[in-house]
Amino acid sequence: MSLVAIVGRPNVGKSTLFNRLVGMRQAIVDETAGVTRDRHYGKCEWCGHEFSVVDTGGWSSGSDDAFEEEIRKQVIIAVEEADLVLFLVEAATGITDYDAEIADLLRRSKKPVVLCVNKVDSGDKQYDAYQFYSLGLGEVWSISAANGSGTGDLLDEIVRILPEETETVDPYANLPHIAIVGKPNVGKSSLTNALLGEERNIVTPVAGTTRDSISAHYNKFGHEFILVDTAGMRRKNKVNEDLEFYSVMRAIRAIEHSDVCILMIDASNGMETQDMAIFNLIQKNRKGCVIVVNKWDAFEKDSNTMREYERGLRARIAPFDDVPIIFTSVLKKQRIMDVLDQVSHVYENYSRKIQTARLNEAMLPEIENYPPPAWKGKFVKIKFITQLPTAAPSFAFFCNLPQYVKEPYKRYLENKLREHFDLTGCPVQIFMRQK
Repeated sequence: MSLVAIVGRPNVGKSTLFNRLVGMRQAIVDETAGVTRDRHYGKCEWCGHEFSVVDTGGWSSGSDDAFEEEIRKQVIIAVEEADLVLFLVEAATGITDYDAEIADLLRRSKKPVVLCVNKVDSGDKQYDAYQFYSLGLGEVWSISAANGSGTGDLLDEIVRILPEETETVDPYANLPHIAIVGKPNVGKSSLTNALLGEERNIVTPVAGTTRDSISAHYNKFGHEFILVDTAGMRRKNKVNEDLEFYSVMRAIRAIEHSDVCILMIDASNGMETQDMAIFNLIQKNRKGCVIVVNKWDAFEKDSNTMREYERGLRARIAPFDDVPIIFTSVLKKQRIMDVLDQVSHVYENYSRKIQTARLNEAMLPEIENYPPPAWKGKFVKIKFITQLPTAAPSFAFFCNLPQYVKEPYKRYLENKLREHFDLTGCPVQIFMRQK
């Protein structure tokens, strides 16, 4: 599929245009300059043609922004990847030094370029667009990304320039989605970059560097899935700007749309209240989970430290303590392949379908050995068990008096299911149904 990269200086409306092209509010948009930092991908369909769009951070130099150099690298990578570059400028401001820098980069890249003047939302501003012909990048297209005017003609031009493609099915539609979640500055983007083997996402010591949920296709060492790096999630009372609120909402949506979540925690802080809140969110959404304890190299330890740390961690997350826990140092690349192996194992368990005959064969003797407690002189008899067709493992137990089966006995049934069938890392739901 062809790829179109949107580039430009900060605050010209790249993310607004990106959202309009992909038809949803996928990239965070705010009046603050420099909101977008990483490359962000989406799909656009126009008149039967489909192509990918990548939104990039704003190109700048000589500013106080700690992310400036990293953003410039990301923009250069996006231009190299793209089949066509959409260079976005702003009518009211005119040609700035940054615009001239980008135009010079694009002329040297030899890529097809469509020069697009944004914020032309009235006839008077049309005259401001003509000055951009002096950049020497050919035809100028005037649009308003906010209200959509001019975007139809722009898309016609993009489709005309892009190479013709044979119709293909999205190869990634059925791949598992793995979300990396956690508090700010625990190493989520560093893990993504270490796994992908490239500087895919910007990493700095500043907490809250990642603001959007960034997806990447991973296909190495026999593992293939979509990896989603998310923004750090703080407590609500610590979120004091609109931008971070949107970032946290996007991270929550990434959890909802994932199959397995990698919950990263900082070894020196342990499982704090906010980590527990994220873990409970994963549970509530019935997603598979792998806990990664990062920065283990900086933690003081003796021969029993890891065992004791793990025991304390499992006590903290009880009763759902059947979760893989991996101790890593992402910077030193220690045990990051173990993370991949465990994620694949959990996804296998998460999507496992157990035959009804095997279920009944394993579980009915366990129920006979320890039947549900009688309630007001009435005896509960469980006759039959089957797995329900849900994404996460769910089981229906058919019995004569489902209302009398209480939580402790359901917990016993769950433990026996885990004992007989490998369901590590997966939340299990038990439903009692009338026979």
